[in-house]
Amino acid sequence: MAIISDFQEEEEKQEQKPLNSSSTTTTTITTDEIVVDDGPYDAVLKPILDEKSPLSVVETVIDFLKRKSDLFKDENVDKKILDFVSDAKKKDVEAKKKKAEEDAKKKAEAVTPGVDKKNVQTSRGKVEEKKNVVAPNKGNGLDFENYSWTQTLHEATISVPLPLGTTSRFVVCDIKKDRVTIGLKGQPPIVDGQLFGSIKVNDSFWSIEDKKMLTVLLTKQKQMDWWKYLVKGEPYVDTQKTEPEPSKLSDLDPETRTTVEKMMFDQQRKQMGLPTSDEIQKEDMLKKLMAQHPGMDFSRPKIG
Repeated sequence: MAIISDFQEEEEKQEQKPLNSSSTTTTTITTDEIVVDDGPYDAVLKPILDEKSPLSVVETVIDFLKRKSDLFKDENVDKKILDFVSDAKKKDVEAKKKKAEEDAKKKAEAVTPGVDKKNVQTSRGKVEEKKNVVAPNKGNGLDFENYSWTQTLHEATISVPLPLGTTSRFVVCDIKKDRVTIGLKGQPPIVDGQLFGSIKVNDSFWSIEDKKMLTVLLTKQKQMDWWKYLVKGEPYVDTQKTEPEPSKLSDLDPETRTTVEKMMFDQQRKQMGLPTSDEIQKEDMLKKLMAQHPGMDFSRPKIG
């Protein structure tokens, strides 16, 4: 794996703030599926929450601490508070993920005896995929709060905004054949999971641009496939809406260009509810057979 990065050491050590600074607004997690037991101070905080918005409760507590304690004498108090929020959000996401996995396992175990569990799980997976499909961004990937990714048929590129002034010594970027881990040292990973497809590790690399953007380029092992997601657990990309850059089709070799044009043609036909090129070819074969064998029954043909 080649690494292009800025190794200039900063003279002054900088405190690194977590990338995820979105606020978690309550100390009790309550969703349609997950209910956490009441905390020791819920009886005091609940009336305030009933009267104010969640963010107003946070503002009220901070104002109280500012007036009644020496909390703000700590120069790093803002970072510590952000760390609390980041940890709470991470635990919330992990709890929901664990609950979803447990529910899926229970449903799989409850399959009626005699039914092919593998086929049932495959069907359920397809249904869940359809429910979780979203339109791609302009780069044929997806945009998230802390990172975004784009793709061509040959590569996938991950972009992660960094605190201004970040250098390579603060970055964690572990690229493996089928997995990637990206983040900052001492903080939860920003991207961490199994990739949709295998990559060529020696042809993949990362770099820091202007000390504020981490770019990771992954070279796909199979260079004629669209990835439905970057790492497992993400929403699925609607691959019927992905498009190669027209300006680059002319740069492809004849065989690759023919394959790409066929994929684009088939995608358009599917969107219009019309037969794909393979289906048209099968229909033509059937018509020829019917013409050559007029006495044969073709009412239930099986052409695969």
